[in-house]
Amino acid sequence: QVQLVESGGGSVQAGGSLRLSCAASGYRYSRDCLAWFRQGPGKEREKVASIDTGGNIIYYVDSVKGRFTISQDNGKNTLYLQMNSLKPEDTAIYSCAAYGSGGGYCSSTQKYIYWGQGTQVTVSS
Repeated sequence: QVQLVESGGGSVQAGGSLRLSCAASGYRYSRDCLAWFRQGPGKEREKVASIDTGGNIIYYVDSVKGRFTISQDNGKNTLYLQMNSLKPEDTAIYSCAAYGSGGGYCSSTQKYIYWGQGTQVTVSS
């Protein structure tokens, strides 16, 4: 059974940093689309960043470019999101997700079939 488990969320002041981790178990992907999504209070879910594990095609939503970095450790089957210069508007539940197989630009939200339970990130001003 595939499981994605996030960790690393918490509360920080504006300008601070957090590093989220997403540990995958139950499968080993040779090539896959992995992503971080977030849903803030009263907002729709949005994709924050994604990575094609084989081609290293990386996407960031405009609002986090230059501040967030998505990365992977294939040996540990773990996905990371380094978040720097955090802003109050980054407050959200962050979830990792995976296609399960495939790659490319990883742009289809419907193809993310594996999801973690989410971790809360709260940024205070």
